[in-house]
Amino acid sequence: MVWGAIRNWFRMRRLSKLGIVGIVALICAGVSAQAAIRAIVDQNAKAARAAPRPTGYEAEDHFPGAAYFYVAEESAAPGSGATGTTALPDLSIPAEAATLTADASIHPALPFSTAAASAVDRGRALQCLTAAIYYEAATEPDAGQQAVAQVILNRVRHPAFPATVCGVVYQGSERNTGCQFSFACDGSMARIPSRAYWLRAMKVAAAALNGQVFAPVGLATHYHTYAVTPSWNKSLVMTAAIGAHFFHRWQGWWGTPAAFNQAYAGHEPFPGPHARPALPPVTMASTAATAPAPRTSAAMIQPAYAQSSMLKPAVATTTDDGESQILDRWKDSGKPLR
Repeated sequence: MVWGAIRNWFRMRRLSKLGIVGIVALICAGVSAQAAIRAIVDQNAKAARAAPRPTGYEAEDHFPGAAYFYVAEESAAPGSGATGTTALPDLSIPAEAATLTADASIHPALPFSTAAASAVDRGRALQCLTAAIYYEAATEPDAGQQAVAQVILNRVRHPAFPATVCGVVYQGSERNTGCQFSFACDGSMARIPSRAYWLRAMKVAAAALNGQVFAPVGLATHYHTYAVTPSWNKSLVMTAAIGAHFFHRWQGWWGTPAAFNQAYAGHEPFPGPHARPALPPVTMASTAATAPAPRTSAAMIQPAYAQSSMLKPAVATTTDDGESQILDRWKDSGKPLR
């Protein structure tokens, strides 16, 4: 009995020591974990302070996407034929259009086809549509990107817009405030795209060009983010709200399926913003010809200022009698120290 009690006492002491060591180890591990967490937080804070200020499409007030069409004529009434910066086509409306009743339903677009285009044109169309999807909706869900692609292809088929994908995407980029998609004018394209997001946008663009239709937006030709309310949206019919964008189509006959009758046959322009007109060179001859003549005649100049542009005589360092005018304290200022 005595020896059993002694063994139990030593065993309890060993367990106590092990418990103490374990507790100390846990405390040290906790302190190390907290130190690691603090280091990570500090590192992220430093990185955030050192990160460049977001501009263009990455800024909160521009991204996701422009669709903030610059309104060239704010005073233009809806009945004047202008919505946003895109005027309605100067074409006669069919006679039967007058009998159409107001239609608020959603009509899916027809599948788009690039079969009639060359390989070069198909490549350019894919590049332009990918750029628009990326800069307008890079972080949007798949539905948001598909909706943007559908709007662009709807425009290609509408006579109010260019008949090419690149023409639609970069329409108005030759003007400072004429871009239909702001990324083409606000400097967003100067930044290197993210490879993963670009490939994702390209996948959506390829599917749309190969005939995939995103039906929920219908025949929408305009869209804008929830952060802005452009004046032109009041005269349009809203078709959908997907992700961060509201989608609209034209009222009346120009928003019906029959109006989307423009054929696509390729001939894609260069896949990029249009060149802006160069300013005329400034020459010396033109500058001299436009320089104004002096307005003050010589007779009107006061005598005190008549010789104001003449050089002053050099300041003498000695007087006429040969005595130096330099103070004694400065006489040796230019000599080296000994």
